[in-house]
Amino acid sequence: MLSARILSNAPTKLIGNIARADFRSMSSNSNSVKQWKVYLSGEIHSNWRDDIASGINSHSLPVSLTSPNLSHEDSDDCGAFILGMEESRPNWDRLGGTMNAIRTRTLINEADIVVVRFGEKYRQWNAAFDAGYASALGKSVITCHPPNLSHMLKEVNAAASAVCETPEQVVQTLVYVIDGKLPDAPKDGEDYVPIADRLGKGNPQP
Repeated sequence: MLSARILSNAPTKLIGNIARADFRSMSSNSNSVKQWKVYLSGEIHSNWRDDIASGINSHSLPVSLTSPNLSHEDSDDCGAFILGMEESRPNWDRLGGTMNAIRTRTLINEADIVVVRFGEKYRQWNAAFDAGYASALGKSVITCHPPNLSHMLKEVNAAASAVCETPEQVVQTLVYVIDGKLPDAPKDGEDYVPIADRLGKGNPQP
């Protein structure tokens, strides 16, 4: 089952010094299996979305991926480019922000799961807003960020259903949620102890 992918021959766009493939999504035509809609919010300066799309494909998950506009320049200038320039930066930014919000709100509203990625290079205020917006709508939120950001994001993580450190863990979470399958090996390796062995079976009486 073909679920989601980044087309390898998709045209690329230069964002700063980073070549980025245009983000595409594809979903299965099958009507017998739930098609999950996953919105990928967050930083646009690394290939984490490609990694998730590749992982979803490798597991043949019935998932359709969506995202914000991944061109930093286009998302900054869309309002002024289409509607005309403004004299001050706040007005210029507002034109772009409200126009981008049309896409963001629509796709988050349609999503079953919202993945929010925070990177170390920039402060992603908009990603934190997306997480809060999705949570307010009752969406299942998965956050993804390096461990050293955990303290700064503790309130955002408190609203998440899962907190991952890597795109691979996001894929593993989606595989478990959709197919009920765990990874071949636990994250902690030989140090992992099943709960029945660690704390006892069932609920011990007080």
